Amino acid sequence: MVNLTINGIAVSVEENKTILEAAKHLHIKIPTLCYHKDLCVAGNCRVCVVEQVGNHKLVASCATPVAEGMEINTNTLKVRNCRKHIIELLLTEHREECTKCYRNGHCELQALSAEYQITNQDFIDLVPDKNYTVDRLSPAIEKDDSKCIRCQRCVRTCAEIQSVGAIAVAHKGSEMKISTFFDRSLDEVVCTNCGQCIVHCPTGALTEKSYVEKVWDALADPDTHVIVQTAPAVRVGLGEELGLGLGTRVTGKMVSALKRLGFDSVLDTNFTADLTIMEEGTELLTRLKRALVDDDPDVALPMATSCSPGWVKYIEHKYPEYLPNLSTCKSPQQMFGALAKTYYAKNVNVAPENIVSVSIMPCTAKKFEANRPEMKDSGYKDVDYVLTTRELAVMIKQAGIEFEKLNDEIFDSIMGVGSGAGAIFGATGGVMEAALRTAYEIVTGREVPFDNLEIIPVRGLEGVKEATVKIEGTVEAWNFLEGAELKCAITNGLENAHKLLEAIKRGDKFYHFIEIMACPGGCLGGGGQPFPVDNEIRLQRMNALYEEDRNLPIRKSHENPEIVQIYKEFLDEPLSHKSHKLLHTSYVKREQY
Repeated sequence: MVNLTINGIAVSVEENKTILEAAKHLHIKIPTLCYHKDLCVAGNCRVCVVEQVGNHKLVASCATPVAEGMEINTNTLKVRNCRKHIIELLLTEHREECTKCYRNGHCELQALSAEYQITNQDFIDLVPDKNYTVDRLSPAIEKDDSKCIRCQRCVRTCAEIQSVGAIAVAHKGSEMKISTFFDRSLDEVVCTNCGQCIVHCPTGALTEKSYVEKVWDALADPDTHVIVQTAPAVRVGLGEELGLGLGTRVTGKMVSALKRLGFDSVLDTNFTADLTIMEEGTELLTRLKRALVDDDPDVALPMATSCSPGWVKYIEHKYPEYLPNLSTCKSPQQMFGALAKTYYAKNVNVAPENIVSVSIMPCTAKKFEANRPEMKDSGYKDVDYVLTTRELAVMIKQAGIEFEKLNDEIFDSIMGVGSGAGAIFGATGGVMEAALRTAYEIVTGREVPFDNLEIIPVRGLEGVKEATVKIEGTVEAWNFLEGAELKCAITNGLENAHKLLEAIKRGDKFYHFIEIMACPGGCLGGGGQPFPVDNEIRLQRMNALYEEDRNLPIRKSHENPEIVQIYKEFLDEPLSHKSHKLLHTSYVKREQY
């Protein structure tokens, strides 16, 4: 332990801690901009400077380790004036249009400007002299250089958390900017559209592309039938954006709000999460049979999940040799979209061309996914508009709905019933757990051998998790799996995916089934979830999803009565010809720049 004083108060902390972390022990807040718990220390913005007795220079508290006997002052006149001038200098190159900015009310620079009462600008405004551009070409993410304060959080996020490197620092001095390969649009480079840069950006330099107005237009059109699906992670994030506690489950209130907004039918992505398990689980068992019984040398193992569009685009760019290993299943969002304009349209007797299909997702990459040319198997664009959790909150506020006072309502029928297995899709390890619950029962006729169906080894925020399930007492049709050990791996965040794939490529690891989610924590930590985000917040959302699972009457995908019904009436069986046409797809190799 190291002993020091901060503002005259003694404190003892571990020797590897920084002044910033030591101050938190004393409940002393030091302002930051470039610092984030998820990222390495950079010390770029200098907003966190403090005074160290005996040192004539101010030091960055986020980047300065504690030392024995150190005396720190965080609130001297020198410190306050310096911070104020730093904020003012940042504002000279920042386009101040707060009332028109998407991050208005959620901007860290705006909050610091208000806190330090920056009312008069002492420095020259440089914005008119800068050739700022706004990149709006991507269907998922917009990049506005005029809002960028060059803290490099986005660069560190893309490199450290996601191992993508779509954005980097270009040029030096006053010309320094955050750029892409040859300054191309985000739509033309290796960007996976995951949106982690958005949730880590402190200003409005990076935002999702908004489709709120287009959805309002559709709702106002009397000739359209507007339906909406809601992903599992939305129900544990939406409350945060509307004033409720972290990780509050708001499923019933969310349904009530969507009905008040005017959607003709409010449905659940959990339904197609269950459908994904039926198709994906059957695909996995089919691949295992080809490998173990038919001795097929061409079967691609391990099979990898394909629910996360950020992960799918990552493998297209970085590991195209593993594209055959991807499950051919579409994501639950896209399965829903294809069925919305076929199965649903037939059941409600509405012409598919008059249906507008909207999805509420915790993910910005879903916006890109909905615009992929492959996603038109219904004969129309399967999903018309994707809104993030944050965008739904905007609509609720615009409609004047007092969210916390709403009564709980239930989803509508026809693709509106989901199981607990579908609900946990929103957490890292959830797809694996849901698949194992069903696949094990299909093969053995018994529930998975874990208390209360909770497969603990696949849960948690660790970078890479492993689980082995031994198959014993199989039914006759699957006796070739008797005694087999199903080896599984689960990872979240694309840097961890990189590590896992490299281990597989080297031959250090072998698995039958791997689940990869592009975002830390899975969908609950997606790029469209409320600000801010860190592991403590992700964990609270995760616990809420598992609580949702425990409280649902159906907890296994294959026991969902609407799943049973759709196979009986429409799809015939998993991997049928119709299932392949509507629910499965393939992906393409992309350039690595």
